[in-house]
This record gives sequence, structure tokens and C-alpha cells, in this order.
Amino acid sequence: MDDFQNPHAVNPSDNRYLEEAIGREVRRFREKLGLTISDLAKQSGLSAGMLSKIENGATSPSLASLQALSRALQIPFTALFRSFEEVRDATFVKAGQGLTIERRGTRAGHQYQLLGHSPHGPVMVEPYLITLTHETDVFPTFQHAGLEFLFMLEGNVVYRHGDKTYDMHPGDALFFDAEAPHGPDELRKLPARYLSIISYRRDE
Repeated sequence: MDDFQNPHAVNPSDNRYLEEAIGREVRRFREKLGLTISDLAKQSGLSAGMLSKIENGATSPSLASLQALSRALQIPFTALFRSFEEVRDATFVKAGQGLTIERRGTRAGHQYQLLGHSPHGPVMVEPYLITLTHETDVFPTFQHAGLEFLFMLEGNVVYRHGDKTYDMHPGDALFFDAEAPHGPDELRKLPARYLSIISYRRDE
């Protein structure tokens, strides 16, 4: 007889993730109040051992236990599920299929492929694959909020940041404050390719 799989059954791994998410929130609120596990155990009426298991995601707390914890922590009951309900995004881009875009200051022979994006959360992250295929008279210069990380994959580029230049070869990395003027200063070996990962606060 074939095994029947209930399509509405809860995946055990989902339960484990919920338990871990609740545990993280309990620990976060407890530490925010400056309470030890013993302190919270006394205030909630739970044993220290049970509380430790809850914080470590090793047990599935009952509704009564969660209600006791929310009262002891002086938070809404639903706050304990906050991290479980947050949207967790992932972006997968096949090789060569990044979104080709035109950034301000781009020139012919300078291709920017956006490899992903972060639509939620306080921090925006933009990973680009930049390909320089032939030299131009005017190099693009950028200046924007946040931080930027470059990792050289191919070719040789002298990259400028503010009043300094960096001779970048495959395997070299550069991390900098993106509010200073920056961009390729000299293209020594083409084609050149490098990853550029820009991060900044979404409210900027």
C-alpha cells in the first residue's frame, strides 16, 4: 500500500523554525529588560530549565507558557512570533541573466548587471557584475550614500576612491565609503570584470 502524504500536514522543519524564532524573541526581550533566565523564570512561573529550552528552540512552548512569558516581558503575545513572520527573501540569477541597467555616468563599453535586490528590511543591498570591454575617454565617477565592496574577477583596473588610487588585479578587494567620488581611473587590461556590492539604509 502506498504511503499517503497529507498535503496539509505541517513540515517538522517548519515547527523547528517556529520554535527557534520564538526562542530568539524571548531571549531578545529578556536581555532588553536586563533579566537573567532565573529572573524571568520567577516572573513567568516557568522553570529555568524549561525557559532555557524555549530560548534554545529545543521545545514547543504551550499557549499558556507563551502567555505567561508575554505578561512577564510586558509585550503583546504576538510579538513573540515577529521574527517568524518576517519576510525572508532570496534572489536567484542564472549565469549571464542579470538585469542589465544603465547607471548614471555609464559610458559605452561599461556594462552593469544587477544580480539581485533586497525589497524588504532597513538595509538596501545592490550586487552588480560590472564588465568593462573597451577603453573610453571619460570614465564614470560615482558618489552616493552607503558602503561599497569591490572584488576583482578579471583584467586590471586602477580604481580611484577620493584622492587615492588602487591597482586592482583578480582576487583583489576594495571596501570603502561610497560618499567619496569613486570609479575606474585607468583600464590597464581588458576585458575587466568585478563585483560591486553597494549597501545603504533604505531611508536615505
